[in-house]
Amino acid sequence: MEKICNKLKELEITKKDFWNIDHDCANFLNMTIKSNGYKNILEAGTSNGYSGIWLALAAKETGGKVITIEFHQKRVVKAEANFKECALDDVITVRQGMACEVIESLSKEDYNSSEEAFLDFVFVDANKAQYIDYYRLIDPKLRKYGMIAFDNMISHKEKVAPLLEAIQNNPKYQIQMLNFDTGLLIALKL
Repeated sequence: MEKICNKLKELEITKKDFWNIDHDCANFLNMTIKSNGYKNILEAGTSNGYSGIWLALAAKETGGKVITIEFHQKRVVKAEANFKECALDDVITVRQGMACEVIESLSKEDYNSSEEAFLDFVFVDANKAQYIDYYRLIDPKLRKYGMIAFDNMISHKEKVAPLLEAIQNNPKYQIQMLNFDTGLLIALKL
């Protein structure tokens, strides 16, 4: 665990270069996954793997699996190296590509699930202008009482406005805005 803590501290120094979430937000996501026993976890926006490490640490405790999506090859290589260094590469897989295309292609088989709605927890921190598209693709794959966490809801308010309007008006979701760093929207599917 000391090795992982050291890697996280190292990555926290690069926060601005890789647009990583802050420590408190990462810790909150980790606790949310563990406290709900979430197993089938998706992340859109891997970057250097900082948040993915936190998600994978939780998945390791719940017996889960994380699939994380990243478009840029250099970041995929960096994240995979960080996951391997933290001995988390057995629970987290990077899929390179456009987030919408990867999300659309995800199936229950990717998580060895028999359910059509197979995702338990999704963390979205990718192209802000496409948040509404991610939401529309994730919704049918998210199980009841599953959760989506959207980052940058305050810092990129204009770009994410279509998502916020759609989810606020969807009675299938209970939402809460949290004032972590750039703003985190938590959406629980009812």
